[in-house]
Amino acid sequence: MSGIQLDAKIPAGPMAEKWDRHKFEMKLVNPANKRKYTVIVVGTGLAGGAAAAALGELGYNVINLCIQDSPRRAHSIAAQGGINAAKNYQNDGDSVYRLFYDTIKGGDYRAREANVYRLAQLSVNIIDQCVAQGVPFAREYGGLLDNRSFGGAQVSRTFYARGQTGQQLLLGAYQSLMRQVQAKKVRLLARREMLDLVLVDGQARGIIVRNLVTGRIERYAGDAVVLATGGYGTAYYLSTNAVNSNVTAAWRAHKRGALFANPCFTQIHPTCIPVTGTHQSKLTLMSESLRNDGRVWVPRMKGDQRPPEDIPEDERDYFLERKYPSFGNLVPRDVASRNVKQVCDEGRGVGKTGLAVYLDFKDAIARLGVEVIKEKYGNLFQMYQKITDEDPYHTPMRIYPAIHYTMGGLWVDYNLMSNLPGLHVLGEANFSDHGANRLGASALMQGLADGYFIIPYAISDYLASHSLPKITTDHDAFNEAADAVQKRINTLLSVRGTRTIRSIHRELGAILWDDVGMSRSEASLKRALEKIPKLRETFWHEVSVPGTPDNLNQSLEYAGRVGDYLEFAEVLALDALHRRESCGGHFREESQTPDGEALRNDEHYAYVAAWEFKGVGQPPELHKEPLTFEEVHLSQRSYT
Repeated sequence: MSGIQLDAKIPAGPMAEKWDRHKFEMKLVNPANKRKYTVIVVGTGLAGGAAAAALGELGYNVINLCIQDSPRRAHSIAAQGGINAAKNYQNDGDSVYRLFYDTIKGGDYRAREANVYRLAQLSVNIIDQCVAQGVPFAREYGGLLDNRSFGGAQVSRTFYARGQTGQQLLLGAYQSLMRQVQAKKVRLLARREMLDLVLVDGQARGIIVRNLVTGRIERYAGDAVVLATGGYGTAYYLSTNAVNSNVTAAWRAHKRGALFANPCFTQIHPTCIPVTGTHQSKLTLMSESLRNDGRVWVPRMKGDQRPPEDIPEDERDYFLERKYPSFGNLVPRDVASRNVKQVCDEGRGVGKTGLAVYLDFKDAIARLGVEVIKEKYGNLFQMYQKITDEDPYHTPMRIYPAIHYTMGGLWVDYNLMSNLPGLHVLGEANFSDHGANRLGASALMQGLADGYFIIPYAISDYLASHSLPKITTDHDAFNEAADAVQKRINTLLSVRGTRTIRSIHRELGAILWDDVGMSRSEASLKRALEKIPKLRETFWHEVSVPGTPDNLNQSLEYAGRVGDYLEFAEVLALDALHRRESCGGHFREESQTPDGEALRNDEHYAYVAAWEFKGVGQPPELHKEPLTFEEVHLSQRSYT
């Protein structure tokens, strides 16, 4: 047994006072001394871009690394529907407490209360920050910011900019970031991929990266490292994520000792354009906001192949409205996804594959008019038509669930620091705020809260509390890490097999989707745990990686990421096997209510599962952080 002790460092006192009290008690770095510190921020999405901008504004020296050619291409740009905040502009009963409660309940009581309450508190500041940056949120006729409703809530708290909310928020963060680049407080390095974390005397003091243009292995030293590198959904091959989104930075940190928490908590988004064939490398998300006005239905009769317009109302099953009258089509994503799968498994799916249901706007268009629908969702409808060559103004959209967000990630305490001193983890890369299921419009909220409002305090407290002797990239720890990175690259290039990287990744994705996907069983998980190590062996003996390491080589980049996924996927499946309960996006077939809903086991599994790396192919060690609930009472989730 290792000597790791999980301490969440949750402040004492009433829930509503914890964050304010903690901010006062945290140590500060005075303005003159901030210039003496260097912070490395990996990632330029909402969490990373906001963190780099905020830390640069405070006076720290920031090195900000971007895997794309520009921060504007970070995957945060793909978020469509909106961002939650407890402003209660609609006067419909919202509050910080209600947002907190909805998020805890939506996560099926598998999130840390103190973190979620702080997120709800900070949500109101985020909107003010973004408005000040010029983010063009939708407005009502009188000029006030508009809100719409989202799944898992009975109030309208989601601020939006048509179907481009992520893009507009990212541009706001990008402008703030570039202001600091211009002021020379942030050094922005594009087209770099983090391949290792450097620890000196147990503290995170630097990173090893590959310059994706020149192939050169580069070293960067600092006083603290912030990872904001997104989620691991592309382990499943087909997902809504950008194909370059990956687990590598988090996984390499995990192999250096950072605990990986709840990897089995993967979100299935119910409204994606269905798979059409093996030619696809990703799937396209259709925003959850569409379920405000779109109605989800299938034919009542199995095998009904009639065009949707030929199926009369009394032969349609609006199954979400039927089963969940209080929330209807706006049930949380995990609930909607399982129900979509269920009706398709019954043989009532639509389209050529039978793996789709209708999302129909006919009633909304009749009630509101085409122009109102165009104003609210026009760019989403246009995107759907471009991809499917079908006009959703006249023909219902066809949707089916797909892998989307990942709630698991590196374990962090209340200060967003991992168990490795100096390694802070933000946004989707950490595990902390969403439990077993993320409510829609909460990812943007968490990324910006972490980046703008939490990490500035957390970094200050860490730097002021630790002795950090000056080091350079000539240190032995940098030499060892750089050598390990180069050795792995050389090994990849030396295999010279006959299998393409993509074929192996596609095979891994099929294993995960079939056996560790929307529903999981002991048998399916054990099957996955038999297949994954064999596929990993195949990869290291048969993969073909063309080219050389000393220049632009996207095949080499891809191979490195797939190699990491083949290691990570085993921990994902093992975590799912060990958790003998259903909760949120983790649905064990052996653990369900008589009517097919997720059935938790609070007596044995009300904890965070944090895994410690013990070697590739070796069983990781499980560490448990018990979850205590002071403000909300554990109960069976109900949206009826």
